[in-house]
Parts: sequence; C-alpha cells; structure tokens
Amino acid sequence: MPTLWSQSLIPTLREVPAEAEVPSHQLMLRAGLIRKLGAGMYSYLPLGLRSLQKAMAIIREEMASAGAVEVLMPALVPLELYKQTGRDEAYGDNLFRVKDRHGREQALGPTHEEVITEMIGATCGSYRDLPKTLYQIQTKFRDEFRPRFGVLRSREFQMKDAYSFHTAVDGEGGLNETYQKQYDAYCRIFSRCGLPYVTVEAESGPIGGSASHEFMVPSPTGEDTILESDKGNYAANVEKCEIGPRKFSEIFTNAHTLQGVGTHAQESIGVLPAAPPTGELEQVHTPGCPGIEDVITFFKKNLGTKLKPQNMLKTLVFEASLKSPEEVKKEHEFEAAHTPDERQFVNERFFVLAVVRGDHDVNEGKLKQAVRAINPDIQTVALMEPHDALRHDFIIGFVGPHAAINEPLTQLIIDPDAAVEQFWVAGANEKDHHVKHFNWKRDLLDKLTNHDVKGNDDRVLVTDIRNTVDGDPSPKNDGGVLHTRKGIEVGHVFKLGDKYSKAMNITTLLPDNSRMHPIMGCYGIGVNRILAAAIESDKGHDENGIVWSPAIAPYRVLITPIKFDGRAKDLALKLASELEARGGNPGPIDVLIDDRDERPGVKFKDADLIGIPVRITLGDKALAEDKVEIKARNGSNGPKGELVPITDAVNRVMELLH
Repeated sequence: MPTLWSQSLIPTLREVPAEAEVPSHQLMLRAGLIRKLGAGMYSYLPLGLRSLQKAMAIIREEMASAGAVEVLMPALVPLELYKQTGRDEAYGDNLFRVKDRHGREQALGPTHEEVITEMIGATCGSYRDLPKTLYQIQTKFRDEFRPRFGVLRSREFQMKDAYSFHTAVDGEGGLNETYQKQYDAYCRIFSRCGLPYVTVEAESGPIGGSASHEFMVPSPTGEDTILESDKGNYAANVEKCEIGPRKFSEIFTNAHTLQGVGTHAQESIGVLPAAPPTGELEQVHTPGCPGIEDVITFFKKNLGTKLKPQNMLKTLVFEASLKSPEEVKKEHEFEAAHTPDERQFVNERFFVLAVVRGDHDVNEGKLKQAVRAINPDIQTVALMEPHDALRHDFIIGFVGPHAAINEPLTQLIIDPDAAVEQFWVAGANEKDHHVKHFNWKRDLLDKLTNHDVKGNDDRVLVTDIRNTVDGDPSPKNDGGVLHTRKGIEVGHVFKLGDKYSKAMNITTLLPDNSRMHPIMGCYGIGVNRILAAAIESDKGHDENGIVWSPAIAPYRVLITPIKFDGRAKDLALKLASELEARGGNPGPIDVLIDDRDERPGVKFKDADLIGIPVRITLGDKALAEDKVEIKARNGSNGPKGELVPITDAVNRVMELLH
C-alpha cells in the first residue's frame, strides 16, 4: 500500500536551523528525517527511519553473503569487562558510566569487543567451534564532549559491528580469509547504498590491532584527511600515510636501517649533516611567542625579518614508557599531587624530543613506530602536558633540539626535512626566547657526551615522523604525487590479533591439547553515517535539497497530484499499485503520495527537499492529454522532466530507477 503524506509525519522546514553547520545536518532537519531531542541525540522520523532501515537491510544481506551471523548484545555493559582490557581508562570521559540500584558499575557500550569475546569464551572452547563471524546492529553511545554535525558526530548512534574468531591467521578459515570477505562485503554495501567511497589504509585507534582499512566518502565537510596518489594506486588517511623517498643523499652519507621502521622510513634514516653554520648562534627575546605564527609575526614586526615556517624547528616533548597509557596517566596524576624527588631516568621511561619543520606536524603513529624500533617493549608514547614538562625543565613553546644535551637519556628523533642545514630558528630552552642560526653540528652534535668520532650520537635518529602533506611523493615510488582531500569515515575493518582474548584470558583448545588465545577481527559500519555521508557527497544534494540514491531513499517514487480528487486521485492510487506490484532493482518500489491540500509550489519545493528519486506529477493540463510529468530528482531526464503517456508511465519510472 502507498503511504499518504497526510498520514505520515514529515515536518519540513523552509529555514536552515541555526545549530546546523553542514549540509547533511541542515537537510536532515529541514526534510523532516530527524528531530533533535538533546545534545547529540536525535529521534528518527518516518522518512529518516525508512532510509536507516534500508541501509540496515543491505548490510544484513551482505553480512549473510560473507558468512556472518547476526546476534544482539546488551547496550548496557558491566564496567568490569572494560576494566579487563583497560578500555575503561582508554575511552576516558567518552564512556558513559552508570550504577544500578545494587551499586554495580555499568557503561553504555561504545563498541562490544569485550562482550563478544566473553560470549565466545563461554560457548566456543575448542578449535572445532571456530572460525565464527558474528555481528549485530545495535545502539551505541559515546559521551562526546562536543557533539556536532548532526548524526555525523552524535552521542547515540546505530552501528553494525562484526567480530570474527580464528585459530590461525592464514589458510582456510584464517583471519586473512575472513578479513578479505568482510572487506569485499563492505565494498558491495557502500556501492549498493550509492556512496562514492574510497578505501584507505588506516591506523587502528582505540580499538587496537594491526592492519586496518577505512572506507571514506570524499566530502569537503569531512573531518578526516585522505591522501591519494595521482596514479590512483595508493590512498591512506593522514595518520597512516607514508611518504615516498625524498632526496637526502647529500645529507645521509652514513645512512643505515632500523629494524621495525617502515620501508620508506628506512630510506630516510641517517645521520645529521656537518655543514658550516649560517651565522653565530644568537638568542632573541620573543616575549609571549610560544607558537610558530607568534614568532613569525614577532620577527616581522620587531626585527624586520620575513621569517618563514620552513625556517623554524618545531620541537615537541613526548614521554616513552614501558607502562600502559592507563598506568602512565595514574603516574602523572600522582606526581601532580606530590612534590617528587629528582626524577630517576631509566631506559623503561624516557623523554623523546620530536623535531619537525615549522610548517609540518608530528605524526604520533610514525613517532611511536620509531620509538618502538629503538625499544620494542615501549607501550606508551604520549605528548607531555606543559605542567608535567616544566617539572623536568622543558619549557613548552620554547624547547629547542639542544635541550637533549644535558639529558643523557633523552632520545632526539628528527624528521628528514628538519635535518637539512639551512638558516634555522629554534626554541632557546628558556622562557620567551628563541635562537637564530641554529646549527645541528655546532649546537648539538659537538656538545653531546655520547657521540662517536664522526660526530654521530646513538640518541639522535633521523627518520620520517611527520604528517604527509599535499604534494609529497607517493610511497609507491612510481613518480606519483599525493594530494589531500577531506572524507567522512563510514566503515572500518581491523585485524585485532589476540589483543582482547589475551587480556580477558579467553583460550581455545587445539588438536594437540594445547591452548591458544583466539585471533580476532573487527568490522564496523556507522549506519547513521551512511545517510549523512550520502547527502554530504558531491551528488547527494543541491541548492533545493537532498538527492537520494534509489537504494536508500525513504521512498523510490513520489506521486504529486496537483489536487488529490477525481481522476487525479484514482490515477495516483492506480500508478502506485502498479509500481509496487512491479518491484525491481533495487528492491520493491515503494510509493509516497502527496495528498495534501497545498499549493503546487509548496508541494514541488517539499518534493525537491526530501529528495525522492522519481516524481510523477498529475496536473489537469497533462491529464487532459492522457499524460503525466515524470522528473528524476538527479536531473537525468532533464531539469524540467518529461511528459509521458499514462500507459508508459510505469515503464519509464522503472527505467529511471535503474
């Protein structure tokens, strides 16, 4: 049966709501898909719910095709499960915690790795029970400090999360096989939903694990940065993206490799240059100028010098520790509350000075990789807070590379672009001061106490630790150039390994009667984000409203009688019945009839706003000629549509939907 507009709830708005910043948020509110209840919480009205359910149906079909079986886990999770893996601390304030009447701590689940791992541990004790791939579509909750962009960053959201369990990585039934099945299923899901997605290499983030890929929808309003080679053979997000070989042959004359560092990073590992200084080291008083732009402005205003970011060294202070992030946090909290004795430096806990050029940013993932190549047991590499750094004589905003001179267990890691010899301005390691003409050999290497006869020091490492920027060479080393654009993450797949099964002490019996921690994969889709990303994409909206793909449109056809009575009413019901009987690809043809007693202009504006793929208009003039007007929302049959004989109307609609 078709739906009558007057019987549904479609509260369209003419004006853009003040709080809506991006197109999807604006249009989902204006088209009556959602209604805000509280910060980051939205009710889904009939149109929005229908689209959400269609996306879920596609997901369920493809999950079944990939061999996954659906379950449903509680939204409220005992906090003790998150404590077993340390994620009660890792998620921090984003974890919404409550206590029941018995005083037991619970949390609204942001993800369900712990719950599913406990389930498998209780039900699948033997290798004969594995592999298994289970998934759910469930309400998740993350207590975002600043929810924004509507359903793109909300506190409550619908997520499809799948988890696989294995006794091996390779071979039949192994993690790699299921990972590929899920990867392929994701490609089909997003293609069927009409999303112009890009697959990129990614970091694992708070979920953990090794290999991972993100599925991104390019959009100028996206919060993630994607880098793609102009050769079309490489894409990664900015946290993961490697940089191709750079020309440093004249710098790294004694280059060597470091186990554990990526291939292209190895090519740029080496020693600092020994070029002559550009001038005498000169200290400059720069009051209230801790930032790069502050110093540039000061030099121009007070010294008449046009300093560029490319001529500044940015030195950030990190702490490396064998302890977990949670233990380090507690340690910092204790130290902040007590006056400590002089700090005891040990190899298990040391400082890292990360140096990049002033126009670049440190990539913490690459930095951790470099630190763990020095000491593979390091668990935490964390940026130090200013008050913590100050307690150890690092004055944030004014730290220079030569701060390492008097700290024998401080590791200095320098990006190759910052390791060249040129005119440099750096922090002076004194509040409100910088230095000009900093020289790596004169002002650092010659003063270190552990350097060799060539002036090198085992505490100095030159390797790629910066974020990739537009114009960098592709890591494929094929002449490709990387270019940036913004994207919206709609899916993410991970190879988790035994991170969770080990932490929760879940084991599986093997054929030789030994036991192992099952190997896991994790595969998530933000279902709400599919709708928002579809709207945010280049062809997902125009100045008049939403432009839906037929697969996830609330209805595939909108019939708009100018007046819902007499012949127009009878014909509207007849066409709706014929369309619904035909079905087709994709799926059944569901029809909305605008039966409201409104002016034609209002109906047409609302039709464009809600974005139904095909509109059939029944007007007196066309009906007098036994014709109807058919218009595709995406403009595929012209900006004004076309007049079609009534007898051909259903076939023409089917053609446009296909």
